[in-house]
Amino acid sequence: MPAPVIDLNADVGERPGPEGIAADARLIAVFSSVNVACGFHAGDAETMRAVCAEAVLRRKRIGAHVSYLDREGFGRRELELAPDELRAQVAQQIAALRLSAGLENGHVGYVKPHGALYNRAARDRECAEAIVAAMLDADREQAGRVGAEPRLKLLGPPDSELLAAAAEHGIEGVSEGFADRAYNPDGTLVARSRPGAVLSDPDAVVAQALALAQSGRFRSLCLHSDTPGAAELALRVRDSLIGAGFEVRAFA
Repeated sequence: MPAPVIDLNADVGERPGPEGIAADARLIAVFSSVNVACGFHAGDAETMRAVCAEAVLRRKRIGAHVSYLDREGFGRRELELAPDELRAQVAQQIAALRLSAGLENGHVGYVKPHGALYNRAARDRECAEAIVAAMLDADREQAGRVGAEPRLKLLGPPDSELLAAAAEHGIEGVSEGFADRAYNPDGTLVARSRPGAVLSDPDAVVAQALALAQSGRFRSLCLHSDTPGAAELALRVRDSLIGAGFEVRAFA
């Protein structure tokens, strides 16, 4: 029997400058997929291109980590936008990352909303539809080009409005769990404003990663890059998953 497959993803491109890029390079070496900040909550063109170059070098999958336009709040504040405005902003971010990745002979394989946009789209169908519409716009813009990229996939929580909207429009949705975030009994993430929302005990993170993978509900697991010792922790998680019989491999 083939080994069950699980993806490991991390957020990168959020820290500009040589030190931030070097830290991201250590993460990229461990993970199979990387969610690259597209400039709206963090990042810039130079950082995007640098982390894409590292991902291409190491043959890792690149995803667009799209957000509300909220650099001051790091994309963790809900903003009230008209659906058409949100659609245009998400499409703009995908296009920016595609440009950066293309300059390094890479391509963008998927989209993952960030922070408040992720949480809003998980429960709000109108918000989810705007993100999906932006992805369809991006795919249409690519259609017919020489060397056109494959259709974008969408990374999000299972049983969410986000993945339901993707399925309705023929986009492949990929269910994601968080190895280093606490969950409420209903399966939603504990708000970051509450104590214990981010797991700090490495043993607890490894145990949760294994439990999520073994549940069969998730195709990808996320560890946050701003967790202290993220690269070392990710390596431990990856080795534990492999030791439990999983193949760590990108979904896109």
